[in-house]
Amino acid sequence: MLNTATKIIKRILKHKISPEQRFLAYHYLRHNQRRLEHLASLQLDIAGSTVLEVGAGIGDHTSFFIDRGCKIVSTDAREENLQVLRSRYPDITVRRLDMNAPDQTFNEVFDIVYCYGLLYHLNNPSVAIERMSRWCRRLLLLETCVSYGDENAINPCTENAKSPTQSVSGQGCRPTRIYVYNQLHRYFEFVYFPITQPNHEQFPIDWTVVPATEDNTLTRAVFIASRQRLDNKFLTEEVPSLQKRAP
Repeated sequence: MLNTATKIIKRILKHKISPEQRFLAYHYLRHNQRRLEHLASLQLDIAGSTVLEVGAGIGDHTSFFIDRGCKIVSTDAREENLQVLRSRYPDITVRRLDMNAPDQTFNEVFDIVYCYGLLYHLNNPSVAIERMSRWCRRLLLLETCVSYGDENAINPCTENAKSPTQSVSGQGCRPTRIYVYNQLHRYFEFVYFPITQPNHEQFPIDWTVVPATEDNTLTRAVFIASRQRLDNKFLTEEVPSLQKRAP
């Protein structure tokens, strides 16, 4: 007899699931709440900034910046997600932007580029980081799934291109933290890790303990790249082996 999870997976594969059904599922809502709580706890200078939101999905993080008086442009690669974004936020600029092949004519510059939950859905993350650095005047805020290990590796993988939450191309990656750190340092003088991690099981606080290979839980990390040195007690320039839970 199929268990509940298997039945859900088979239903998703058989029938096209709307973006709202995927993004507004409980586990997504909880995950987004924990990530935004953590971002707020870092006490970064965000209020009143111009913001480019890359890979916005249906805009579950967009109101974080709207509520802080930011002028925001939200983007995604999927038209079905953009339709929901426009209906939820009719007063902001929404546009299509595929970070696997970034629009070469898009040359606006923003105080903050916000890229949470996208990088690991791309087949060439280095291209995306280079393009985002061009659009960034001050801060690049990045969160992505990563792999354990100290090597400089992209670790390509396949994803379900039919899902509105997965890679458009069907090809993604699970880069190591070192890889992301090194790529960011190519374009930003200062690259930081938070000393804390969100209060969610996908964010490890002990990077010295590698889970068993059969554990399919995603592993995530947060990066802050800056044009100027940040005097912030919640950030470190070291690649941390141990982190704490956010307060």
